[in-house]
Amino acid sequence: MGLVTDENSQGLSIAVLTVSDTRTRENDTSGDYLVKALEEAGHHMGNRTIVRDDIYQIRAVLSALIADTSINAVLMTGGTGFSGRDSTPEAVRPLFDKAIDGFGEVFRALSYEEIGSSTVQSRALAGFANSTVIFCMPGSTGACKTAWNGLFVSSWITAIARVISLACSACLNTSDFDPLDPFDAGCRGTGNGSLRCSAHQ
Repeated sequence: MGLVTDENSQGLSIAVLTVSDTRTRENDTSGDYLVKALEEAGHHMGNRTIVRDDIYQIRAVLSALIADTSINAVLMTGGTGFSGRDSTPEAVRPLFDKAIDGFGEVFRALSYEEIGSSTVQSRALAGFANSTVIFCMPGSTGACKTAWNGLFVSSWITAIARVISLACSACLNTSDFDPLDPFDAGCRGTGNGSLRCSAHQ
């Protein structure tokens, strides 16, 4: 994950990853929406990929994005349902260093207001790996809009991505590390999740 210096920086570098057996760049309306939304919010699309709904293909593509130091966050859409080919959670969970359980919980609460009990079919989830934050949403454009307007527009999502990019590897692996306030835990913020801050040299 690339270094983000402060709230006045040029924004995050965000990858958009669509999981689908049928979508192409011509009809990937959910991917189109996420790219437009993140760019209008002042962020940069660092990568855009469509991958088949296959555990190992998803895992391979996401692993490359996680290893890419220029990517701050990944927005994934698709593959979170219950059909036989829906495998995003199974592909992604083993890659997480830590899960952000509240993301899926809040998404389903917001979605319930729109589609009622059908929201139980959503297995939206989030977490971070190698200092990259990953958010997995359903494949419908409506669900992406719900997540963006209800969660990503609020500052805490961006705050998590920013402070994780600032934290050093030693601080990220301590039990008292708070992704909303890493400096309160003593991190001196060298960035990239690979270096040690002055408190851990």
